[in-house]
Amino acid sequence: MRKGRKQLMAEQNRVVGIDLGTTNSLVAFLQNGKPVVIPGEDGSSLVPSVVAVTGAQTTVGNGARTTLLQQPGNAVYSAKRLMGRGIDDVRDELALFPFKIDDDQKSDEVLRLHVGDQVLTPPQISALVLGQLKRNAERYFGQPVTRAVITVPAYFNDAQRQATKDAGRIAGLDVLRLVNEPTAAALAYGLDREKEGTVAVYDFGGGTFDVSILKLHDGIFEVISTNGDTHLGGDDIDNLLMHIALDEIANELGLQATPEIVQAVRKAVIDVKIELSSADSARFNLSLPDDKRYQREITREQFEQLIASVIARTAAPAKQAIKDADIAPEQIDEVVLVGGSTRIPAVRRLVDEIFGLSARGKQAHTDLNPDEVVALGAAVQADILAGGSEATNELLLLDVTPLSLGIEALGGVVAKIIQRNSTIPASATEHFTTGVDGQTNVAIHVVQGERELAKDCRSLARFDLKNIPPMTAGMPRIEVKFLIDANGILQVSAREQRSGQAAEVEVKPSYGLTDAQVEDMILASFDYAEEDLTQRQLIEAKNEANTILEAVQKGEKHPAWQKRTGDEIEQIKAAVMELDASVKGNEYKLIRRGIDTLDKRTHRFAELMMDTAVSSALTGKTMDDAGDTLGEGPSAPHPFAPAQIDATQKP
Repeated sequence: MRKGRKQLMAEQNRVVGIDLGTTNSLVAFLQNGKPVVIPGEDGSSLVPSVVAVTGAQTTVGNGARTTLLQQPGNAVYSAKRLMGRGIDDVRDELALFPFKIDDDQKSDEVLRLHVGDQVLTPPQISALVLGQLKRNAERYFGQPVTRAVITVPAYFNDAQRQATKDAGRIAGLDVLRLVNEPTAAALAYGLDREKEGTVAVYDFGGGTFDVSILKLHDGIFEVISTNGDTHLGGDDIDNLLMHIALDEIANELGLQATPEIVQAVRKAVIDVKIELSSADSARFNLSLPDDKRYQREITREQFEQLIASVIARTAAPAKQAIKDADIAPEQIDEVVLVGGSTRIPAVRRLVDEIFGLSARGKQAHTDLNPDEVVALGAAVQADILAGGSEATNELLLLDVTPLSLGIEALGGVVAKIIQRNSTIPASATEHFTTGVDGQTNVAIHVVQGERELAKDCRSLARFDLKNIPPMTAGMPRIEVKFLIDANGILQVSAREQRSGQAAEVEVKPSYGLTDAQVEDMILASFDYAEEDLTQRQLIEAKNEANTILEAVQKGEKHPAWQKRTGDEIEQIKAAVMELDASVKGNEYKLIRRGIDTLDKRTHRFAELMMDTAVSSALTGKTMDDAGDTLGEGPSAPHPFAPAQIDATQKP
């Protein structure tokens, strides 16, 4: 039977949704208005995110998991935790990983892992997993699949998002969109349940934790806040239990932690963890070398006490997301649980406590399989991008950026250009100028974070705007534009408007980001808010004072200076001495008072300077010529106004 034109077009436009997970990965599509997971070769919807290399043969999924137990050095898992990260970020975990890192690995380089006799990067490993999912979909459809939506944790930074897109490209996929995992989960529930209201998505997976607050209304899914930790998940629970078991095996049985023993213990730990989600106790019964056996019973109560510190780390981001959304917990209509770690009873009790569910006679939603819900939501977004169907043609997804973005201004303060929790795609433009006469290059330092000083934020990129025509400080008009695309990836451009000189950069930050920087970035902005503001005020006051003092010094050579009376000059010089002395100290109010005093005493002098400049500019010139000479009138800075950024401060 020949296919109809409509069906052929749908197949050509087909886009699949992929959940590239730490533990398991899935691929899904929309079938008859419902998202459906595509089974793998073994009939299972879950493809373990494990890759094994044996000689020239590479295997992915359950086959690779078997290799991991038998030949640990030939397999790699949890590559998602390594995406866009550097050696300093994962050093503490390396003892439990069976693979080795290059000996000459540098902190600012992408990780290189020895797997079998090959050297692979995390994006290459993830590409192998994506390739398996691609083959599963192609076998299911009987035709090539080249386009996909891939989900990422909401708190993945730019390097991690870029690494995910790179993995898709290596796998032969055109990645149309990176969708935040909590948002994907809300899409899956929103389509299935047709709900409206405020929804919290608590996503506790194998390697990452995210919480997002969304508003659903008339088919619009608007993320109003998000928070999380890109290095917190079920793996941390597993690692904690593994350390305990390995210590006991070493102390009681005298066996050291070989790669084979480590992986056998890891499998046993995962089995026990899963069993304790439904049983009151579980038992380790592990065969080890030299005919030794590790046996131990663990109760759910003991298990929950051991992992309490890991689970508790999810509370602060969840509470911060609620606060950022400017709502109370009781205003949240539904809470959706996502990720295998949410099956742990202690996690569900914590969620109930954070959102006050039982007190309101509510329960968190687990209607959809927490392992599948993200992939199902990705399939919904994939259908929207493919042109939509009857089920999705009225749906709209509005996501947000999790952290503020800006540039380092004069004195090390941050000029924020895009604020945290801004809806993406987003763009914003700010105008700056130079701080030194004749300055021809401007160094622009792009940062991310909530602190007032650049040194306390995360450095994303640096680039130079070169060959600016030399002008008096304050004259150049430098337009800095930030653009965040739908994938949450940032592009920054700078242009000097008078000359047209331009430069831009697609932000690909270094890999040396520590866990503490990500986890504490927002919380630290609150902890140090008062101190940061005081420092910023002091820096900005000193910047302004130095600018005014320099301008007065130059002004003494101006013809208008000779028109001042001796008394006026003495008053100006006294004010200069007072301001100069205050700048050497650290009293913000004294500096501001000195600025105000000098500003008042030079006001008439500034008017005379301007009159002289206007007269000179207009002599023998047309109005158009005069306009070019004088600039744009109101936008030109006052001669003593603080108007510099060394890529620098707002005029």
